[in-house]
Amino acid sequence: MVDALVIIPTYNEIENVERIIKNVLSLQRDFHILIVDDNSQDGTADKIKELQLEYPESLFLIEREGKLGLGTAYITGFEWALERSYEYIFEMDADFSHNPNDLIRLYNACAKGSSQVAIGSRYVTGVNVVNWPMSRVLLSWGASKYVRFITGMDIHDTTAGFVCYKREVLEKINLKKIRFVGYAFQIEMKFKAYLLKFKIKEIPVIFTDRTRGTSKMSKGIISEAVFGVIKMKFNSLFNRYEI
Repeated sequence: MVDALVIIPTYNEIENVERIIKNVLSLQRDFHILIVDDNSQDGTADKIKELQLEYPESLFLIEREGKLGLGTAYITGFEWALERSYEYIFEMDADFSHNPNDLIRLYNACAKGSSQVAIGSRYVTGVNVVNWPMSRVLLSWGASKYVRFITGMDIHDTTAGFVCYKREVLEKINLKKIRFVGYAFQIEMKFKAYLLKFKIKEIPVIFTDRTRGTSKMSKGIISEAVFGVIKMKFNSLFNRYEI
């Protein structure tokens, strides 16, 4: 019985999706993959359906009607996973910024270690980022420092999107009360796990910027993170934050 599910949101990832699927499904440990596609216009979903003929027992697809945001894509995936028997549920990008080989290290941190959340961390042992301009490195690193300062979480890479959650964590968090839809979703999930006192471990990984396709980062996403974190922490201090 396969106990691990990798959730990969996609929007116009035709250049990457076949390679990432085949890489994950060729690992020495067995994983299932759930793609949550936000109505890609480049044929991403059609390629996944084609690959499902090759991997009928291990590749699954949810098609949504529009570009509804990273956070809601993961929540859709989490709910799908919790309706089934998966014990270890992963977040992962489609663009190879996260090395599929590191899935096993995150899995082992939760399945063989004592962690309940394992984060593929760019900053726990310095700055492990490849192919980013210095301006973006400083923005990302500074954002994680800012979030760590505001929230009090002892996490170096608070905005990381490469994460393994044990089932019990997602069962405890009220997914319907998640407020953020962009990349700040990653911060909110970690903050809720932190408030619930789950054991969180950072696993050092090397993050490599995409070489194919285009980034989905925007100024609105950054603004949501900067100002939303302050409100999130403020509400938690006065018991107005629903976990």
